[in-house]
Amino acid sequence: MSHLAAEATPDLAALRHQARMVQMVVRRNVEGLSHADSLVQPTPGGNCLNWVVGHLAWTYAGAVALVGQRTRLDQGALARYARGGAPVTEAAEARDFGQLVAAFDEGSERFDAGLATLPPETLGRPAPDSPTGDPNETVGSLLATVLFHQAYHSGQTGVLRRLAGRAGAIK
Repeated sequence: MSHLAAEATPDLAALRHQARMVQMVVRRNVEGLSHADSLVQPTPGGNCLNWVVGHLAWTYAGAVALVGQRTRLDQGALARYARGGAPVTEAAEARDFGQLVAAFDEGSERFDAGLATLPPETLGRPAPDSPTGDPNETVGSLLATVLFHQAYHSGQTGVLRRLAGRAGAIK
């Protein structure tokens, strides 16, 4: 393991806290929004809330394996929301928003449950892959990257809530 990878290995309690914060932010930002609200398109470009929440669920559906868990909907079932996927611009392309929120919640809860029982020594083991191309990626640094990703998109949910004409949910 490289010196940088060893320094970046996060603590499980910090990872769990970050995962819970992501779930809280997303849940507050989607509260009271309809399927139609989730399809409001940002201009001049970007992804609607339906795609962002679906993408968060897709990410967790893949990441839970790192912590010894599985979700009911696997990444294949959520492929429309995969990394690099085209924006959802037609209602017919979109999964039901309530189903996406439920899939995100399940992924969040399974991810947290897996972190709660993950042996700390697992964090220093080589990761099965690296979305950033780091040849020294560890499970710990990959989990930190996953949670950075989730936090990045959770912030977008607040902006997309406002674009749907709703007041901000985070006070």
